[in-house]
Amino acid sequence: MSEALAQQVRAAAADGRPLRIVGGDTKGWYGRATEGEVLDVSGHRGVVAYEPTELVITARAGTPVLEIEALLAEHGQRLAFEPPVFGAGSTIGGVVAAGLAGPARPFVGAARDFVLGVTVLDGRGRTLRFGGTVFKNVAGFDAFRLMAGALGCLGVLLEVSLRATPAAAAEVALAFETDWGPARARITQLMRRPLPLCGACHDGERLHLRLSGPPAGVAAAARELGGEEDGPAFWDEVRHMSQGMLAAPRLWRLSVPRTAEIGALAGEAFWDWGGGQGWLVTQEPAERVRDVAAKAGGHASLFRGGAAGEAVFAPLAPPLFELHKRLKAAFDPAGILNPGRMYEGL
Repeated sequence: MSEALAQQVRAAAADGRPLRIVGGDTKGWYGRATEGEVLDVSGHRGVVAYEPTELVITARAGTPVLEIEALLAEHGQRLAFEPPVFGAGSTIGGVVAAGLAGPARPFVGAARDFVLGVTVLDGRGRTLRFGGTVFKNVAGFDAFRLMAGALGCLGVLLEVSLRATPAAAAEVALAFETDWGPARARITQLMRRPLPLCGACHDGERLHLRLSGPPAGVAAAARELGGEEDGPAFWDEVRHMSQGMLAAPRLWRLSVPRTAEIGALAGEAFWDWGGGQGWLVTQEPAERVRDVAAKAGGHASLFRGGAAGEAVFAPLAPPLFELHKRLKAAFDPAGILNPGRMYEGL
């Protein structure tokens, strides 16, 4: 299967034909629209290696995420960064290519922090291996982390090696009736303490906290914090972007410092990651949304609902854009892999 994919890439590079990389196609709306011949990696699937005692799993890129999570669960393990899954066809390659993480992100790390190694096809159809299967491996100069969030613009993922973690022995969800202002101040205080927090968000009306860890520690923290006990379904919905306004057809994502003051924006807001990630449904112009995020020390991207040709990710400063162009040229000199998916001209 990998050789057939390589042949298709080589033929496209020779003819200068763009390729649109597709796995489960559950995130086809993410990023800018790109046209091209479909390069279908969904058939390149299966777990290549899994060592529960080593907390490492290697799988072909077309392997469904749900299959991997089910296998890990059998051994009391999980993907700690909680990748959102937008359908049964969602693949592990798509998870790495999108680089998205769920509500545990500020407490455990980003998707790229769990990628140990990748095998990719570059734009010439060559098979390249970066990283390995151990956490401290430095082979490939961390090039494997470039693939996390690159949306396939730098290479076609064939295999990924990920670090797994033990599943939590206990988990409790709590909810509190409070406005966002007091909630943010409380989150800041709590995150300075050694509490077993693994989730902190505000849905516009209530503060939601999630505790995860050893049973005794979780129980003690829950007693101290009080609040109303909530079920796990809420956090599953937050992770998979199906909770309330998170499923809106047009949705902005604001990435800002947790304690930053955010300028007024009309619309409905949902704050996750302890205040570091804001989801916004608004009719405000894109320039206004991006300006407010920039003044707060962050940036804004149009997560879902971009029109044809509309900029999705925050514009890059000229030096950064030039760096992106050099990376693209190094991995994909003919510019055939998902052209324009992230930025026009890349």
